[in-house]
Formats: sequence, structure tokens, C-alpha cells
Amino acid sequence: MYRNIVKPTFDFLAAFFGLIILAPIFVIVMIGLMIANKGNPFFFQKRPGKNERIFSIIKFKTMNDKRDSQGQLLPDAKRLTTVGSFVRKTSLDELPQLINVLKGDMSFVGPRPLLPEYLSIYDDQQKKRHLVKPGITGLAQVKGRNIMKFSERLKNDVEYVEKISFGLDLKILWWTIQTVLFQRSSVVLGQTVDEIDDIGLSKNLSSNHFKEK
Repeated sequence: MYRNIVKPTFDFLAAFFGLIILAPIFVIVMIGLMIANKGNPFFFQKRPGKNERIFSIIKFKTMNDKRDSQGQLLPDAKRLTTVGSFVRKTSLDELPQLINVLKGDMSFVGPRPLLPEYLSIYDDQQKKRHLVKPGITGLAQVKGRNIMKFSERLKNDVEYVEKISFGLDLKILWWTIQTVLFQRSSVVLGQTVDEIDDIGLSKNLSSNHFKEK
């Protein structure tokens, strides 16, 4: 009952009222990034959700689109704006994902949505992470950052799916709040090629796949 009725109802209502309450912050950040980026304040990327259905995840865009003389995007460090750095540090870049939750693409708590390129390399156990909606935060995100191997993060995703409950979701939400407020380590969304190779993904996948564009 919790998984199929209570959790999605809570997600919808919390996202709806959350967007209303946080609307002033949302607008201020959006305008600030529009000015800093000289363009679109949003970042969209395709991600697989529940049952591997592809959707577009929405985040605030923290880097501009400046390019070199050859037309290539400059390194991330040179494209990260002052406003974008603040937005990323405070996790405000995740705020637009409330829209994904409202649409039913995501939940507040669940396995973080990765990239479609991962789908072909998951084993049967790892594929279980797609039996539920992906989340803004999850068990792997509150257990540690780069101290955890990527395969271990997937193991935590599966553990969440198998043990999902109201109590576990409350714990993860509380741990997430502590992480944001006290700047504790959490798993970043983008992964390096070295981390991905831990689960066997070919190095033919450029690290650019995991950067904000």
C-alpha cells in the first residue's frame, strides 16, 4: 500500500506545495542564471526512469556555453559561473526536479536516475533499481561520496528497492537535509570514466557524457 498509494500521493502533494512555497527562490535563481549564462537557465538530459522509461530530467544550468576558437566547450572550471557555483553548492540546482516529481517521472526518494548508456551493462540484480521511480535523493547518496565504488552505489540502490518503506524514506530525507545543511559529503550525479569502469562500462564512452551541457 505504501509503495503504490501513499508514496506517490505524498510525492505529488509535497512537490505541488513545495513549488508554491519555493516559487520566489525558484524565480530568483532562474533570473540569476539567465543573466549569468546569457541564455537558458535550465539543463535537460535524458534519463531512464521506472521500468526503464526515458524521461527528461530538469536541473538548473550552472555552467555557461562558452567555447574556444575551435568551437569546443571550455573546461567545466572555466564555464562554472559564480551564481552557478553557489547554486550547486547549496543543491538549489536540484530544485527544478520538483517538476519531474509533479509529472510522475520521479519520486523524492529513490535510486538516482543515471544515463541511458548504463542500461546495457547492468546485470539482472542491478536492473532492479528500475523497478521503482528514480529519486531526487536516495540511499546511496546519503551513505557517502567518492569513498564508495560505483558498483557499491548500485548495490545500495537495489537494497533500497528491496527494503522500501515509509520509515526508510523518512530516514533518507532526514539524512539528506543534514547533508545539505551541514555540507556533508554526498554522491554527485556525474560520474568519471574511472568510476564507471568499476561496473565494466567501455572507455569508449567519453567523460563528456557525464558533464552538464
